[in-house]
Amino acid sequence: MVGRVAVLGGHGKTGRAVRDALTALDVGTLPLGRADWPDLAAAVTGCDAAYLIAPNLHPDEPAYVAAVLEALSVAGVGRVVYHSVASPYAPAMPHHVGKAVSEDLVRRSGLDWTILQPGAYLQNLDLTGPVDLPYSPDVPFGFLDLADLGRSAAVVLTEPGHAGATYELATRVATVRELASEAGVPVRRVSDPGTHPWLSAMFAHYDDHGLPVGTRVLDALLRARA
Repeated sequence: MVGRVAVLGGHGKTGRAVRDALTALDVGTLPLGRADWPDLAAAVTGCDAAYLIAPNLHPDEPAYVAAVLEALSVAGVGRVVYHSVASPYAPAMPHHVGKAVSEDLVRRSGLDWTILQPGAYLQNLDLTGPVDLPYSPDVPFGFLDLADLGRSAAVVLTEPGHAGATYELATRVATVRELASEAGVPVRRVSDPGTHPWLSAMFAHYDDHGLPVGTRVLDALLRARA
């Protein structure tokens, strides 16, 4: 029985979605950001499990993940779910590769682990007006609704049978143009704003390949909860 889950990165939109889904099941949560844990092992002591979300575009995600795994081990938190990304080993996208390396650390941590590989969030697209896009609007994506991510996390954290599993997650497969058409708004191709070299690399990869993710795994996880 899981009574309390530490959510590392619990103050962001992903963490809030996970916390909301756990709260709906009467599971207690402990949201933690870097400022909340000068001593992470002490902070998570007494938790039954942890959901691990690294900061977005962390410059050294494997080092961050390694530190968290060590603290969980010291505190006796034997269950961890790592929030990775769909297609983690994509050499053209450095931040994806950082998650691939981190997945390997999780698998070799000695903890009871599960890895979730979410597609692009539907909520990252503002469909209330014209959609400005620095990559092709006509490539396929596996889009994930944040509420579905939260419910999936709650399933694997609270039900048996998910230890040692890696799950890709998407709510639906579509192009950005299809989503914009459904919302009745236009898509405008714009130049890469150049805000971060890793984002520029991601946009170039998306332009060529999109980020396709199947939907059957999510369907199966949520049916198991129904």
